[in-house]
Parts: sequence; C-alpha cells; structure tokens
Amino acid sequence: MSLDDRLAVLDAELSAVPGVLVAFSGGVDSGVVLAAAVRALGADRVVAATAVSPSLPAAERAAAHAFAVGLGVRHEQPATDELSRPGYVANAGDRCAFCKAELVDVLTPLAAELGIADVVTGTNADDLRAGFRPGIRAAAERGAWAPLARAGMTKDDVRAAARRWDLPLADKPAAACLASRIAYGVPVSAARLARVEAAELALRAALADAGLAVRDLRVRDMGEDVARVEVDATLVPAVGPELLAAVDGFARVELDPRGFRSGAMNELLPDPVRYR
Repeated sequence: MSLDDRLAVLDAELSAVPGVLVAFSGGVDSGVVLAAAVRALGADRVVAATAVSPSLPAAERAAAHAFAVGLGVRHEQPATDELSRPGYVANAGDRCAFCKAELVDVLTPLAAELGIADVVTGTNADDLRAGFRPGIRAAAERGAWAPLARAGMTKDDVRAAARRWDLPLADKPAAACLASRIAYGVPVSAARLARVEAAELALRAALADAGLAVRDLRVRDMGEDVARVEVDATLVPAVGPELLAAVDGFARVELDPRGFRSGAMNELLPDPVRYR
C-alpha cells in the first residue's frame, strides 16, 4: 500500500465514529492521529488529552498544548497517578502496562463526560511488530484503539504524513516518558523522575553552550546513584568530563560509548520475552 492508500484507510477509520478523544503525548505519532482526526471529523468532534504526572517533562506539556491549540481542538490535561500503582513503582519489564492502564482508566471516564465513546492512541504498525510493548496490550484491554496501526502506518509513514501536512512536530525526536530513563528493577519515584529531568535539561544546555547541537539525549538512572548518558553517536567523542559535570545529583556519571539507542533499557532485561 502507498502512503495515500494508508492515509485513506486512516481517514475511513476515524470518519466511522462520531468523535474521538486522542491520548496525546506530544509526540509525532499521537500528533498525526490528532491531526488526522481533525481532518476526518472536524475540530469540534475531537478532544486531545495529555496526561500530567511526574513522568511528563514540563517542556513536553507546554509543547503539546501549543500543538493542540494550533489545530483548534479542546485540550484536556488530566492528572494521572501512576505512582499509586505498585507495579509501576516496582519497575519490572511490564512497567508500561501499569502506566497505560492508569492512562486509559483516567481518559475513558473523561471521554464519557464529554460525550465521546472512543479513546484512541498513537500506536503505529511498527510498534505492534516491535515485540516489546506491554503497554499496548493494557490499553487495548481497556478499549482504547490505535488508528495508525489499523491503517498499517509505519513510523516512516507517520513522519511522511506529518511533513505532508506541515505539522510542526514532523521532525521532532522521539521523547519517551521520564520513567523510561530508570533502569528496570530500580523503583520509580517522583524524586528520581525529577532528578533525571533536571539532569537532561542541564546537559542539553551545556552542550548548546559548547556549540554542540544534540538531537537525542538521555540521562539514564542505573541505580546505586549512577547515571549513564546517551547522546547522538556522532557527538560521543566530543562529550568529555567537563560536559558530563553538568549532570548533577548523581555520585557517578558515565558516557555510553555506543551513543543513543531507543529502548536501550530493554537490552538489560534478563528475560524480555516474558513481557511481550
């Protein structure tokens, strides 16, 4: 199927319902779902909902609001409380399942209050094939569905659609939640999430001051007061101790010589298959 074909299926899927509430993280996938819903249904039949919790960076929340307002849709920002779920705090390989359960459990009644029956997510076709997405199952079990996946749209398709529609987040780097920075087995807490967020902001600023433009950057909390820094592979040789010193709040800071890799924490799971 061509991109035009897949976009036609996406439009048909969304046009078939009276209205949707889009779980909008602020990323390109859910952003394209939101834009497609507006094209299919009109802005008055679409609501964007961005969950607010310690796992959402403040900058992402502001950017998500600006994008939703730019599309002319109502933007809800309900609080979610993942930290009240022991499975989330425990941070085993299925942490995302507890996060998505909390998200959909909050968004479903919100949608009902607004007279909307359908909650949709930004899961794409590649996500379904990735083999490690415990959160996808949790969302589906609670009735949320994924228009991009139904249309067979891959990550490349999503980027192409965003560029075709001139969406401001078309080239936005992937931005997983802050909890994804904490190594599995290390308990998640508000303090740990805040420390990671502050460390990433400080390091990004230090790199900018040094004239180094970074696209992907992560500060990983490895436990035992150790941080592991990942930056674009091309920047690794330029990141020395003086720049790593910007990462505050940890006893030791290490640079990953392999550079940034999406899902790097999954590599550390002893038995990732059990969480598929």
